[in-house]
Amino acid sequence: MTRFKQLARFGFILAVIGCLVALAPMRAQAAPYAAMVIDARTGKVLHSRNADTRLHPASLTKMMTLYVAFEAIKHGEISADTVVTISAKAAAEPPSKLGLRKGQKIKLRYLIRAAAVKSANDAATAIGEAISGSEAAFARRMNRTAKALGMTRTHFKNAHGLTESGHLSTARDMTTLGRHIFYDHPDYYNLFSRRSTHAGVKAVNNTNRRFLNAYKGADGIKTGYTNAAGFNLVASAERGQERIITTVFGGRSTASRNAKVAELMDLGFRRAPSHAAVRKPALPAYAGNVGTDTPEPGAAGKIIRLVTAVKRSPRPAPRPGAAQEPVVDTQLASLTDSIKDAVVAVTEDGTTPPEAEAVALAPAIETTPVPTATQPFGGEATVASAAMTSPPPRPAAIILASLEPAAQPAEAAPEIVTRMSTSGGRHYAINVGVLSTRYHAERRLLKTALREIDTLDEALRKVVKRSDGWHANFVSLTQEQADLACRRLNARNTRCKVLGPS
Repeated sequence: MTRFKQLARFGFILAVIGCLVALAPMRAQAAPYAAMVIDARTGKVLHSRNADTRLHPASLTKMMTLYVAFEAIKHGEISADTVVTISAKAAAEPPSKLGLRKGQKIKLRYLIRAAAVKSANDAATAIGEAISGSEAAFARRMNRTAKALGMTRTHFKNAHGLTESGHLSTARDMTTLGRHIFYDHPDYYNLFSRRSTHAGVKAVNNTNRRFLNAYKGADGIKTGYTNAAGFNLVASAERGQERIITTVFGGRSTASRNAKVAELMDLGFRRAPSHAAVRKPALPAYAGNVGTDTPEPGAAGKIIRLVTAVKRSPRPAPRPGAAQEPVVDTQLASLTDSIKDAVVAVTEDGTTPPEAEAVALAPAIETTPVPTATQPFGGEATVASAAMTSPPPRPAAIILASLEPAAQPAEAAPEIVTRMSTSGGRHYAINVGVLSTRYHAERRLLKTALREIDTLDEALRKVVKRSDGWHANFVSLTQEQADLACRRLNARNTRCKVLGPS
C-alpha cells in the first residue's frame, strides 16, 4: 500500500510538472505593451508609453497595404474595377482569409473590402501582387511609403502582417499611419466603419465591430492579432469637433484591449482642447513602382499606367513661305493712350468708316512685335501697316443691340436665351429622420449610407436645421434613385420620405 501511495504521489508530481511546462510557452508569448494617443486635428501627443519600441504589428500592417492601394488608384496605376487573378501564394495564405482559390478572378474593390473589414490575409497578398507584381516588390514599396510618411522605425516584409523576422513597427508609427489614412484618403475611410460588407464572394463582418458598437463616436480603423503581437488596435473616434486616435499594442484579449483603448480614448478627449485648428499632415512624395519593382517570372503581372503631364510646350516653327501673324503682346497697356486718341465714328446705319478703323489700329500695327527665326517670342521686328488690312464694313442687315426696338424689322421676334441645367435631373432628395442634434443626424446619415450603399453611393449627405430639429437628408438624386432608395429602406423598417424639387 505504501508503494502504491508513493507511485500515486510521483504521478501527481509529474502531472503538475507537465502542466507547468505546457503553460510556460503561453507566458513567454505575452507581448510587450505599448500605447499612443494623439489629437488627430493637430497631431499633438496626449499620452504615450513604449511608443517607440519596435514590436510585431500583426494585421495593423494591412493599413499600409490599403494606403498604398488607395494611392495607386488615385494616381491611375490601377482601377478599383480591375479584375485580379488570384495566385497560388495568395490562395495558400493562412486565416483569417476570404477563401480565395488559385486562378479565381475578383475585382480589386472586393479585395480592398475584405482586407479592411475582415482582415483577410489572402486578399492582402492579392492586392500587393496586383499592384507591384509580387509581394516582395510590394513590401519594398510599402517601406518606401512608410519612410515618406515619417514612420522611421517600421519595416515591412509582407502585405498581411503575419509574424516574420524583421517585420516590425511601433505604436507611434502606426498612429501616424492611421492619421494619414484619415486625412489623405477620406473617400475610403468609411470602409473601416462598416460593421459588415459584401466582398464579392460572400458577406464579411468587421473584426472591430465590438469596439465600434461599444464606444460612442468610434468610426475605425484596424485590429491585429498574432501570438507574437498580442491583441493590437488602432482606433479613431470623433465627438463634437474633437477627434482622437489611439493605438494599443500587446493586449491580452479582445475585451481587455478594447477596454484599454476606451480608457485611453476618454483620456484623450479630456486632454484635447474643444477647439483647435486642423493641421493636416503633408502628403508623402509619390514614387509608385520604381527601380527593381517589376513582375517576377511567373508572377501575377500587370501594366503600370504612370500619370504624367506635359512640362514644356515649345512654340512650333512657322511654315516656310507662309505669312507670319503678329503676336499679341501681353503688355497692351502701353498702347492704351494711343488707341484712346483715335476716335472711331459710327455712321447712322451702324457701320464704321474704314478710314476711322485704320486710325484706331495704326498705333498697334506699327508697334506689335512678331516672331522671327532668332526671336520666336517676339523682338524688335514689326509688321508693316500694309500687312494689316482693315476689315470689311459691317453688313447693313445686322441689327445692332444699341438701336431702338422701333428700328428693328417688324417680323424680327425677340430671341430668348436660357441656361441649360447641368444637374442631370438630380433635383430630388430623401429624408431619413428628424433628430435632436446635428451629431445624431450625421450618424443617422452615415449608418443609412452604409446600409444602402448600392442606391445612395452617388448621393450627398446634408443636415438641415429647422424649427422641429435637425433633418437628415440625402440630396442630389434623380427621381428614380430617390424612389428606389426609399422603397428599399422602407422594406428594412427604416423611415424614409422622398422630397421633390422645391
